[in-house]
Amino acid sequence: MKNRYEALLVLDTKGKEEGAKEIIERLEGEFKKEHAKVEQVQKMGSHQFSYAADKLDGGFYVNFIFEADPTVIKKLKARFDLDADVYRHSYQKLAKKKVRAKIQKKAAAQAE
Repeated sequence: MKNRYEALLVLDTKGKEEGAKEIIERLEGEFKKEHAKVEQVQKMGSHQFSYAADKLDGGFYVNFIFEADPTVIKKLKARFDLDADVYRHSYQKLAKKKVRAKIQKKAAAQAE
């Protein structure tokens, strides 16, 4: 059974000849290799960290919304741990689209 997930990745683009766009396209390919269906890619831009972490003082944030089997998350974590361009990554399971639409409809009805 496939679930919907959100993956927030912080990319290390400092000193890289290839821009964030090429890295994001490559990472999207990594999701597809694991048979994950990418619904949306949100490029959130470069942001400075609130404190210097290791060698970086900021990173490029990108958010992937995708649908995949639960076993895929472990594979993606292992793959991105070894990727030099991915500085940090976190994953969150999302509600199904139908459930989320019902919740929004209820909230709108209560607001009226």
